[in-house]
Amino acid sequence: MLTIYSSHHSLHQGVELKDGAISESFEKPVRAEAILRQVKAAELGEVISPTHYERHHYVGAHSERYVEFLAHAWDEWTATGRTCQALPLVWPVRGLPATAMPQFIDGKLGLFSMDAGSPINAGTWDAVSASANSALTGAEVLSKGTNAAFALCRPPGHHAGREYMGGYCYLNNAALAAQRCVQQGARRVAILDIDFHHGNGTQDIFYERKDVLFVSIHGDPGVSFPYFSGYADERGAGEGLGSNLNLPLPRATTFDLYEPALLQAGVAIAQHGADALIVSLGVDTFESDAIGHFRLSTPDFTRIGRRIATFGLPTLFVMEGGYMVDEIGVNAVNVLLGFEGRA
Repeated sequence: MLTIYSSHHSLHQGVELKDGAISESFEKPVRAEAILRQVKAAELGEVISPTHYERHHYVGAHSERYVEFLAHAWDEWTATGRTCQALPLVWPVRGLPATAMPQFIDGKLGLFSMDAGSPINAGTWDAVSASANSALTGAEVLSKGTNAAFALCRPPGHHAGREYMGGYCYLNNAALAAQRCVQQGARRVAILDIDFHHGNGTQDIFYERKDVLFVSIHGDPGVSFPYFSGYADERGAGEGLGSNLNLPLPRATTFDLYEPALLQAGVAIAQHGADALIVSLGVDTFESDAIGHFRLSTPDFTRIGRRIATFGLPTLFVMEGGYMVDEIGVNAVNVLLGFEGRA
């Protein structure tokens, strides 16, 4: 299986507001490095660098003004004399009357953020654009006839909505890949999100579209991040009604409960008539993950890969979450080996 990877991911190392304190982010460069080591150890296949894409390729899944904000935010922040990482100060919550985009960077950070876990620093734009380019490159190789590929994206993307960043995510890599598949001729595309956390950003982007099905298996948002999306009654709107399927599961879910949800996802994907499948590959469903609450074991990830292979679609795996660095590479690659029937 072809892997697309850029070392530019290491240019971004963030901090986050968690448990009332600013601390080093769980989402760090060693995550991608651990996965790459395992890709090579497993002799998964060729590793290539992503194609370069200009910023306009990110518009569509995201708004133009949001992409421009991300590209220039660090310069605007440092122009004020500040050199620390940029985090939002205030958010446009319910009841505030203003609708115009703020002119000052502090206001822009609040407008385009959903939390205080996605800082911007000097290397953020180069890292997130390289991550997005990895997913776009994966979509390109799928459109040219490749059956499966792995975009080793970092930072991840599925919490990034059309006009906001959050949950360690800035550009929505899976959404960009799905959009690219449509542009390259796919009539219908399915996105399967198996990260522990609901892919609220992906849902936001495609909620009113019928050509892209979004299916997410995740922790119950009543007790798990992102809290405000991921409920079973969120089914899409307008033309997209019925093209959004959330399968929330309780804390301490094991594979015995997880597998029926995966089977249900497969039925929905088949009914959608997809020409291509994008998998948001999060392995924070692992039993020892630092910020997940499922109880999947390392062999379970092989089973997941085998099941996804039965869907019978050209498939692009896009890396999302997973925060146990010692196990993240093994668990992620087990999905890929299971898909290929090699484990």
